[in-house]
Amino acid sequence: MRSSAAPGGLPITARQPCCFLFIFWGSLELYENIDALDVVRALRPDEPITLLRPHAATRAARFFVEKFQGKSLYAVKANPSPALLELLWDAGITHYDVASLGEVRLVNKFLPDAKLCFMHPVKSERAIAQAYHNHGVRTFSLDSHEELQKIVRATNGATDLELCVRIRVSSEHAKLSLASKFGANPSEVSDLLVATRQVADALGICFHVGSQAMTPAAYADAMEHVRAAIVQASVTVDIVDVGGGFPSVYPGMEPPALEGYFDVIHKMFEDLPISYSAELWCEPGRALCAEYASLLVRVEKRRGQELYINDGAYGSLFDAAHVGWRFPVALLRTGTAIGTQMAEFSFYGPTCDDMDYMAGPFVLPDDIQAGDYIEVGMLGAYGCAMRTEFNGFGETETVNVEDEPMASLYTRKPANDAGLRVSHASASQK
Repeated sequence: MRSSAAPGGLPITARQPCCFLFIFWGSLELYENIDALDVVRALRPDEPITLLRPHAATRAARFFVEKFQGKSLYAVKANPSPALLELLWDAGITHYDVASLGEVRLVNKFLPDAKLCFMHPVKSERAIAQAYHNHGVRTFSLDSHEELQKIVRATNGATDLELCVRIRVSSEHAKLSLASKFGANPSEVSDLLVATRQVADALGICFHVGSQAMTPAAYADAMEHVRAAIVQASVTVDIVDVGGGFPSVYPGMEPPALEGYFDVIHKMFEDLPISYSAELWCEPGRALCAEYASLLVRVEKRRGQELYINDGAYGSLFDAAHVGWRFPVALLRTGTAIGTQMAEFSFYGPTCDDMDYMAGPFVLPDDIQAGDYIEVGMLGAYGCAMRTEFNGFGETETVNVEDEPMASLYTRKPANDAGLRVSHASASQK
């Protein structure tokens, strides 16, 4: 599905698996270079709205394509929107990290020429067989002898497999750990690499340093583990996949430039004892799509420093509730000027569940009140993908906007604590 244009010039977004499509050209056709405040002014929406920024996703993809000296596999789990998948494809992302048969089918449907890499280390035999025989998948990851045997059986002993052995590495430099669930232990790696080499057309080693790695040292440390594994096993390695973990910008989380990550990874890769034709891969998810979307919510009630909003823990703000993730926020108001005094707030979502709570703190103008709107930024990664319809909530309309995301790693726009896009009634209609 490609995006098209409505009669008034507003982009029409293809239906997302996690969002419901509504077209607003009747109300917004008078606006050019549509931004979040235009949406508030024109629509006064009762329900949350997902604001999409296709140009931000395109920019991120081009950055990886042009600057990472290897193959970039988009981690589909971060945001499986068909429209986003096609944007990334058009920007040069040709490889996709899929973690389930559902993701295999999704990407194959919309991008039939894409290379799919089934990088979940624990899969059912049926999923492996269908991926291989029905969808042309040849790349699989594994972290045990049991998984290796499943792959061999499910593919009928195929001789054209790219098999990546996932090793366990530290997540000490990341904000979210991924060190405990997957990855072969050091004592197991050597035998597993040797066994995999015997049945693989191409042998790879992969790892994941954790989500939101805040320093390139995370990859340097992990690559030392790769070196040790290769030396101990004495095998020829054809692929080194450094996984995901590439960061985005959030309040209190200002990572260094991505070029620094790429430089460290490439230098370590060049020094590995690997095949002269070996390929370097990475699996960015958050870094490719975080800036793609933000969320427009309405304040339904204020109780002291607690704001009741119309999306929350069972919607796009799962991470804000359950892992304490802080997203950039800004007050959007028309008709009345905004005060300059700032204060810290927490949020309650719309469901009847006490767990529908986001501690923050979220820094907003102290005069915020019921009926105001808040833009919550950097939700292109995991926000829309994790929505539910619990308690009858969850329907979200989508609108394409043309302004810049609330923070950016590609323009070095920071995500500070003070509400980056405070807009008010003096803003003129375009």
